[in-house]
Amino acid sequence: MKSSLVVRRERLAEQPYSIVVCHPTPTDETLHKRLKELEQLGVRAVEFSGGKHVSNLPVLGKGCVGVVVKAFTKTRTVALKIRRVDADRNNMQHEAKMLTLANTLSIGPRLLDVTENFLVMKFVEGKLFPEWLSSVRSKQRIRNVLKHGLEQCWQLDKAGLDHGELSNAPKHVMIKPDDTPCIVDFETASINRRPSNVTALCQFFFIGGHIAKQVAKKLGKTEETKLKQALKNYKKASTQENFEVVLHAVGLL
Repeated sequence: MKSSLVVRRERLAEQPYSIVVCHPTPTDETLHKRLKELEQLGVRAVEFSGGKHVSNLPVLGKGCVGVVVKAFTKTRTVALKIRRVDADRNNMQHEAKMLTLANTLSIGPRLLDVTENFLVMKFVEGKLFPEWLSSVRSKQRIRNVLKHGLEQCWQLDKAGLDHGELSNAPKHVMIKPDDTPCIVDFETASINRRPSNVTALCQFFFIGGHIAKQVAKKLGKTEETKLKQALKNYKKASTQENFEVVLHAVGLL
């Protein structure tokens, strides 16, 4: 299988492409409905590329709710998230709502359209954080990305939007070519629980785990006791002052 394959919408009814459109088990009825949705969204073709695989086809992402592929409309390249047939939800409206809220803060890929089974988002060029980190030697570039990522999390905390999956985020933080971090995948996000984005991303970046070890190797080890106390105070009151103490504890201020 080639690393990149562009297939026009009309051919998505064929196997193995239909298995991606209706993962994991397509039926004629479901496939027909979804192809009509893609037509309504203006999707003309899908590119099979990326580091994950569905039915031996490369895709950008694969999770419990959906499969993400690169796609093309008449005027732009987009990221297309396809709801799995066996997903624990009946539509993509919740994720669209959460992403729309994040977008008001200039966070996340920009939502372009949504139907029952698809999210259409602006395609984000870049690398997932672990890959980006392994390719960068400049300490200042790394510090800038970490700080910007935590600042986005503070904005989410203030807005009451909890991402929900940032404590282990190898697939949830992309770094654009200009070193701007982009938090992705708001499928489990919620405004009905207490937000803990700053705490979660600090855990991913600085406390335990493979990525924290790589960050420490490049920037020096973080004093975990100091950071945990700063996070404890931040959790009590998510003020700018307490957030700045967190940044100071990790050497970003």
